[in-house]
Amino acid sequence: MIRIKRIYDDYSLEDGRRILVDRIWPRGISREKAMIDEWMKDIAPSTDLRKWFSHDPGKWEKFREEYRKELCRSGDIARLRNGGNITLLYSARDREHNNAIVIREILEDYENFVNQCREV
Repeated sequence: MIRIKRIYDDYSLEDGRRILVDRIWPRGISREKAMIDEWMKDIAPSTDLRKWFSHDPGKWEKFREEYRKELCRSGDIARLRNGGNITLLYSARDREHNNAIVIREILEDYENFVNQCREV
């Protein structure tokens, strides 16, 4: 199962492996309180893409498209496919427009993502 949570949300035993998918460490939370198992900075959107998007819902579809292209080039997303429960942690306030959502979409339909990457 793939869950998504803000890093500021409470820890749960059901979280499984907790993976921070942001490039920048979240403000106001210690590493101890975050209780992460892994910090995958390299899977986060590039600085340029993140700044361009600026969590503007009007840019969401273009952000998703460009971020998926970045993930195609990186190859890091395959590391998340090892089975078991994982929780993708992000710090954005917007629970509907953030990179963790894109990552979950990809993992839930990974074969299609791989096929799309071949076309890029």
